[in-house]
Parts: sequence; structure tokens; C-alpha cells
Amino acid sequence: MRLVIYGTGAIGGVMGARLVQNGSDVTFVARGDNYEALASRGLRLETREEETILPVSVVRNAREIALTGDDVVIVTVKSNDTIGVLEDLSRFAPPEIAVVCAQNGVENERLALRKFAQVYGLCVMLPALHLTPGVVRASSVPITGLLDLGCWPDGIDDRAREIARTLSASTFDSVARSDIARWKWGKLLMNLGNAVQAVCGNEDPAKELTRRVREEGVAVLHAAGIDYVDRDEDMARRGTLLDSGPRGDTRGGGSSWQSLARATGSIETDYLTGEIVLRGRLHGVATPANTLLQRLANELARERRPPGAWSEADVLSMIKD
Repeated sequence: MRLVIYGTGAIGGVMGARLVQNGSDVTFVARGDNYEALASRGLRLETREEETILPVSVVRNAREIALTGDDVVIVTVKSNDTIGVLEDLSRFAPPEIAVVCAQNGVENERLALRKFAQVYGLCVMLPALHLTPGVVRASSVPITGLLDLGCWPDGIDDRAREIARTLSASTFDSVARSDIARWKWGKLLMNLGNAVQAVCGNEDPAKELTRRVREEGVAVLHAAGIDYVDRDEDMARRGTLLDSGPRGDTRGGGSSWQSLARATGSIETDYLTGEIVLRGRLHGVATPANTLLQRLANELARERRPPGAWSEADVLSMIKD
């Protein structure tokens, strides 16, 4: 089984690096400066225990790979880049290829199912950092992350079990689950804090603002009749498996924070916070905190401004209930 990691940022880079270290057949798809760094210098993986440079097979797009139905494509780009990835794959990949959405949010799998039949959702719990081309950092050791997956929207098959076994042999803890959608909806509620961190920074936790966006999210999911993994079930899954070390060994910030820190010009807030805003509008639930944060995060991304432009007090004062 060849694994194609489409998107070599924090998640794709760390996942791919660990799989390479375990001897898996991995091809990376990267772009721009990241592609140039990987092609010329290899992939640098940093952890609290090691720093290593891995020679990797890397291409710019799917056309450069002779994809077969036995390959597994693991998509790790931000959700706002998914459509472009699927367009590329649909031109050069056979229709029976397996597509694994190792991404935050719940829209990616729906988009993938428009193009491919074998689609899997993967719930990512992986503290990782990517700010420099060709360099990724994994914060948790010895378990690098929790990577549960299943058929979308439900079910388990032999391919899911095989992928879970491969990930579990590569310093991850991976479980094949028949109810993966519940886990990804639960993760979405957690990811509502991404916009909070992007807008307010990560120096001080914006507890009240985070509470408000989650309460709105929970109210929306209840109104929509969507089942999700709650905090207790999530904490039971995590246990003591993830260990990111002492407070001083920070990874900077989450994925949205990193997008602003790298000044990429884009951010995936429309598919995280925006998912709750959308569902709220569809089901008549007000989401003023999430609506404001969606606008502010997109504004920062467009203007290529760094994270933390507003204080929590500033944002709370702007919310119109």
C-alpha cells in the first residue's frame, strides 16, 4: 500500500515523516517553497527527542504520480484548498482510489464523495507546527498523535483497518471507528477555538469568548439533530496518550494561528467557525460570537496581519447579541 500525503504542512509533514521512519512507501505532494525545500534538502522532523532529516519522494501534483487503485491518498491541506486538490486528483487518479480526509471540519468528506466512492474521515489530534519550508515539529512523544478513521459517513472496511494498523505502527494511536462522523463533529466544536486564538492570540486564554463560541456551537448541533462526541468521551479517548512536554515547549499555536503567522493570505475559518454559522442560519439559531470571529479572522488573513490583533475584551465588546 502506497500512501500519498497530499499537503505537506504541519499535519501532513509529521504524519508522513513518521510513516517514512516506519518504512512505509510514502509520496508527498507539496507546492512552492515547501516543495523546493523538500526536493533539495529533504523533510526535517523535530521533536523533543530528536531532530532528523528524511530524504523523501515529493511531487508538485497528482499528474507526476502514476496513481493506482491500490494507493491511498491522505489529504491534509486546509479545507479552503480541498476543492483544488480534488480537481487535481479527479484528473489523474482512478475512481476506485481511497481518499482519506485528515482535515478539520466536516465538509471535506462531502466534497470528496462528489468525486470518489471510497472516502474516509480521519479525526486528527496531533499537536504539530510548520512555519518554515521543509521543517515540521511534533510536540507529543512517544505517541505523536491520535488518528482515528472510518468510512464516511459511517462504517468500517478492510482498508480502514489496514490504514489504522499502519498508522499505529508509526508512533500514532489509531482506531478504525464506524461512527467517525460523531468524532469529527466533536472535533469541530473544539476547533471553534481556532478563530479565537487567531484573532486574540495565544498569550492568554480567552476563556469567556471560547465558552461563548462553544455554547453557540452546541446549540446549533442540537437544533440540527447532529450527534457528536462530548468532552467526557473525548477526554476518555485521550487519556494520557498525548504528552506535549512542559509549558515552555510550546508549538506556537493551532492551525489557524499558523496560517496567520505564515502570512499565507488565507485561513480555513469558513469551514470551522463558518460551519456553525451556516448551520445556525439553516436552523434558526443565533451565532453572534462565531459570526464576528469568522469575519475578523478572514480580515486578518486577507490583510496578511499576524494573529492576536484584538484582545478578548475588544471582541466581546463588538458582539451584537
